[in-house]
Amino acid sequence: MTEEKKSVKKKKLTLNEKYEQLQKEYDELKDKRIRVIAEFENFRKRSFIEKVNWIKNANERIVLDVCDVLDNFERALHPEVEKNRETFEKGVELIFQQIESLLKKEGVQKIEALEKEFNPNFHEALAHIPSELEENKITAVIQNGYTMNEKVIRPARVAVSNGEKPEEISNEQNEQEK
Repeated sequence: MTEEKKSVKKKKLTLNEKYEQLQKEYDELKDKRIRVIAEFENFRKRSFIEKVNWIKNANERIVLDVCDVLDNFERALHPEVEKNRETFEKGVELIFQQIESLLKKEGVQKIEALEKEFNPNFHEALAHIPSELEENKITAVIQNGYTMNEKVIRPARVAVSNGEKPEEISNEQNEQEK
């Protein structure tokens, strides 16, 4: 019988050892879990701060380019330049080209609208007027529209032909007056 008691004690010891081993593994996993959560939280905070800083500084490069344009306007408006009309006009033309180049570099393109088919995705109709063009063709651009990286950032404001010729309308008015 003593052997049976010894084997039972061994089983109990084995169970205790197993329990201690499992408890140790549990504690290690719990510690790892807490560390991973803390690391993730720190990563999230760092990412948020980086994103905020990125947003704050995202426009820095384009703002510096616009400052160059502003400097050129200042030089063009200098009193000595105003005396020479030709130099002034040349300066303004160069500034226009500089702005156009800056916008192109940023992926901004002008929406070509004149005499094109009206498309509500790219155009905003402000008037329906008689013209020599067929119906729904753009007869006048009131304000240019622009896309940036193929996304419309401002639709072109346009006048659209209603399909009636200007002579037809004046003839109709003359007939009505008689």
